[in-house]
Amino acid sequence: MSSEENEQSEQKNKEILEIEKKVNNSKPKKEEKIENKIPSQQNTMEKSEKKENKINKKSTNKRLWIIIIISAVLIIGLMFSTAFALLNLGKKTIAKGVSIRGIDVSNLTPEEATNKINEAINIELSLKMDLIYEDYQVDFDANQIQYSYAITDAIKQAYSIGKSGNIIMNNYTLLLTAFVGKNIDINGTYNEDSLNGIIEDVSSKIPGLVVQANYYIENNELIINKGKSGIAVKKDELKNSILQNLKNRNALEIMQDSSTQVVQIQVENVEPENIDLEKVYNEIHTEPKDAYYIAEPFQLFPEENGVDFAITMEEAKAKISTETAEEYVIPLKITPATKTIDSIGTEAFPYLISSYSTKYDASNTNRSGNLKIAADKINGTVLMPGEEFSYNEVVGKRTIEEGYTNAKIYENGQVVDGLAGGICQISSTLYNAVLLANLEVTQRRNHSYTTTYVPAGRDATVVYGTQDFKFKNSRTYPIKIEANVANGIAEFKVHGIKEEVEYEIKIIPVTTQTIPYQTEYVPDPTLAQGQQVVKQAGHSGYKVTTYIEKRLAGAVISKDVLSNDTYKAMKTIINVGQ
Repeated sequence: MSSEENEQSEQKNKEILEIEKKVNNSKPKKEEKIENKIPSQQNTMEKSEKKENKINKKSTNKRLWIIIIISAVLIIGLMFSTAFALLNLGKKTIAKGVSIRGIDVSNLTPEEATNKINEAINIELSLKMDLIYEDYQVDFDANQIQYSYAITDAIKQAYSIGKSGNIIMNNYTLLLTAFVGKNIDINGTYNEDSLNGIIEDVSSKIPGLVVQANYYIENNELIINKGKSGIAVKKDELKNSILQNLKNRNALEIMQDSSTQVVQIQVENVEPENIDLEKVYNEIHTEPKDAYYIAEPFQLFPEENGVDFAITMEEAKAKISTETAEEYVIPLKITPATKTIDSIGTEAFPYLISSYSTKYDASNTNRSGNLKIAADKINGTVLMPGEEFSYNEVVGKRTIEEGYTNAKIYENGQVVDGLAGGICQISSTLYNAVLLANLEVTQRRNHSYTTTYVPAGRDATVVYGTQDFKFKNSRTYPIKIEANVANGIAEFKVHGIKEEVEYEIKIIPVTTQTIPYQTEYVPDPTLAQGQQVVKQAGHSGYKVTTYIEKRLAGAVISKDVLSNDTYKAMKTIINVGQ
């Protein structure tokens, strides 16, 4: 190898070494750069992480503060709520905002609220009401139907508001009631029968009522009235109107205007029902039945006369369909019972309940005859329990045709002759028998002047058509009246069945005042001058209180006033010659 070639080879080797050196020097620098670059990224990440942590920490702190604030509010609220509930639970008054029937009872004790409600309701119920239809008017008062309110229950309900639940519910109720209010309504209570009775009374008396077809029996004839169109009260509407008026009343409004309330009576036009002749026939048709009784247990069954049409049903229907009269007359066939109740002997009435007798002048034939006629009409009369006896109905008109004659009677303060004179002795004798039998007297009046046959306070006057004597059989069983007039004695006996308790009856008249009589002198030209003749002897008048005393085994059970009677003084009349 030449020297030149060696030099070239060395030069190449130097170059190669330089290149390797450069290469070796450059590698550490790259690694350093990479190493320098990695810490820079880590710092960025750390900064980002720190920033995120800071944000999260702030968010966490914020939530924590919110929780703390909410908890504090809840705790304070709970403490306030508990204190509020406990405070109201211990209060002895009604919560704010509570009213009863629109009447504010806030912050009142139950007693104060009761007084306030009672005062208002008394004002409401004191207001009068008029039920009106055209010119027809009926006064109505709430007391007539015992209208009232259950105030005590309403007060209890009002007082319990905000005191009956748990604390949370109590507070909710109290706050709601204070802001919104709570009204407790009370339904009125009333006597249903009383209200229905008033409505029925109005419905039967209002003018212009429809007249339904009706019938009655008189003198063996069936009289059928076809009825007449008219009005009928709407009962349900009237009832509801009355109750609604009472319910809607307001004490404050009434205090400002206390004029009478008006309720219009609602009516409707009604036509009478068609005559149902088959129905009428079934109601009146009976077969004759004899009176009879059962001894054990005692029961008395009165007779029933048989009733039937005297014409065929077809003929009766033809009369109704062809005639245009307001009423139709259908003849009846009456078949009397064989045995009547008054023909049953006293064996069916084994107990003599009472008897009473008076004396009369048997020589006065006219008067004696009148007594006997009246007594005979009463004799044998049987009264069922609750049945009423009318002297005028049983004895009838006092006429000559009945056999009555003239006898002494009182008239215009004088004793004069009158037809059927003396029969008041029969009514007075019967009156005393009735009293001693402890029967209920329903109508009786004393004479204007005292009588000679019974003590003052124990008489009963009768005048046909104007003054009657009535009594009821107020005993448990039927009674039979036995009358007898003979030999100067008029006597009545009351027979029946012995009651579980039979009182001994005493009638005690007590004169409380004597009224002196006056003397009247009447000129008489038929007498010699100065001559005097007593035309009528006078006697005093009296005021008498009569007691009825009931005794049992000798002990006085009761003593009650039976009557207070006044008898006029009978003046003395003296004729004087002129």
